[in-house]
Amino acid sequence: MFLSILQFIAIIATIAIGIFSLVAPRKIEGFTGLKALGGRGTAEIRAIFGGVFIGMGIAALLLEKSIAYPMFGIIYLTMGLVRVVTIFLDKSRESSNLISIASELLFGVLFLL
Repeated sequence: MFLSILQFIAIIATIAIGIFSLVAPRKIEGFTGLKALGGRGTAEIRAIFGGVFIGMGIAALLLEKSIAYPMFGIIYLTMGLVRVVTIFLDKSRESSNLISIASELLFGVLFLL
């Protein structure tokens, strides 16, 4: 029961990040380091951070848990592991990046349990 509650909170957090990115793409710079420059940059932030995160969350809510949750877990673990590599390759050891790694790996494991 407790695991289900944590998984639900992770889904809602994912959707919330997506919605925030969709409606306020210029305000995520402090969190992501990305600037929404011009129409194209703004569209990319809305589509990728907004659309993908909202879509992932909705899929996790609507699809069979035995399919959606492992998929969700693999996506989050992959994001976290790639981010770990980028810290060394890109020398991007910033607090926001470390917070992202922790949450992505936590969410990934949470959905694979």
